[in-house]
Amino acid sequence: MGTAMLLKACGAAPDDAATTEPAEAEGEETAAAGGDGETIKVGILHSLSGTMAISETTVVDAEKLAIKEINAAGGVLGRQIEAIEEDGASDWPTFAEKAEKLIDQDEVVTVFGCWTSASRKAVLPVFESKDHMLWYPVQYEGQECSKNIFYTGAAPNQQIEPAVDWLLENKGTEFFLVGSDYVFPRTANNIIKEQLAANGGTTVGEDYLPLGNTEVTPIIAKIREALPDGGIIFNSLNGDSNVAFFKQLQGAGMTPDLYPVMSVSVAEEEVRQIGPEFLVGHYAAWNYFQTVESPENEKWVADFKAEYGDDRVTNDPMEAAYIMVYLWKQAVEQAGTTDIAAVREAAYGQEFAAPEGPVTMNANHHISKTVRIGQVREDGLFDIVSSTDGPIDPVPWNQYVAETKGFACDWSDPAKGEKYETEGA
Repeated sequence: MGTAMLLKACGAAPDDAATTEPAEAEGEETAAAGGDGETIKVGILHSLSGTMAISETTVVDAEKLAIKEINAAGGVLGRQIEAIEEDGASDWPTFAEKAEKLIDQDEVVTVFGCWTSASRKAVLPVFESKDHMLWYPVQYEGQECSKNIFYTGAAPNQQIEPAVDWLLENKGTEFFLVGSDYVFPRTANNIIKEQLAANGGTTVGEDYLPLGNTEVTPIIAKIREALPDGGIIFNSLNGDSNVAFFKQLQGAGMTPDLYPVMSVSVAEEEVRQIGPEFLVGHYAAWNYFQTVESPENEKWVADFKAEYGDDRVTNDPMEAAYIMVYLWKQAVEQAGTTDIAAVREAAYGQEFAAPEGPVTMNANHHISKTVRIGQVREDGLFDIVSSTDGPIDPVPWNQYVAETKGFACDWSDPAKGEKYETEGA
């Protein structure tokens, strides 16, 4: 599991002017207008080795499939996309170093990358200091709204909060929170505790493992002690820790009828690698499952399997990664250039008929998404047990947390920007 993929980065950087400047004179085409046949270089930055490779290598596959499809259809602005791939190696300083390389040496026009919030936080200063652009495909804890990042995974109100509401309504009121020890699980759990306190729930315990740590026996003992008669486990473990956690949970006889686990970082690929027999009956909250019934999803699943094999599965972060390449493409074509400022402006309002359902890029750099709860079944896929009627608008600044209640983000208005107080707050 998590075996590193050996990927090749290639190509010389085009001239800056050829990359970003529109045609100056009538009849004279530049590279940005697609006239000279040079490629458009983009970066792909994910963990291809280390504890997060179990999840991130599949995201790379999805991004590469989108790029292949776009190139086969004629590319962007008449030019082919050239992907330069780098391995963040599940190490946050490495992510920052590779981001600098992609921007400064390879001169990419955008980067598709990261999974953990720790990796995103590590590269954020790089993208902001260089006023560059990152597309980030994974659900996260919110409490951030950068001008330099487009977030195509769920904000907390599109995953974590609806999952808590569903559990309170269907499974009980006592929660034990378990997560990996970094920014996403800790911030997510702070939100959950505030939400439970506001809605009649109880946090009976909270514990963390270092990312990649598999010594889960002490946590399982704490859960049993805090919930001797059963209760809800809200799981924000990431990477290989989930393998040990679910196997030992079952070994301890803590079955989903008494100890239902709601995961927010375990999807079809993780289930496949952990073993469905260890997760049957447990739950996950996402915006997309492979079992979504729609023509768009049927086609995407078929195309993905045709490219990578019938034994492969699709999942939410892969789908968010796939569609973000298309959203970027649409923004570039609307702008008529790869200039970052122009593409950023053109991205607002972009719509796409995604496998998960229709999505729209908001001025807060997050997308409107449908919310779904799934239950693991024997074949490793999910039965969708709950779904919103349509897309839910994203709320980056959490409304349960006192420090951010009443705040919003709007990059289409310079007077509002990253964080402004709404009327009546």
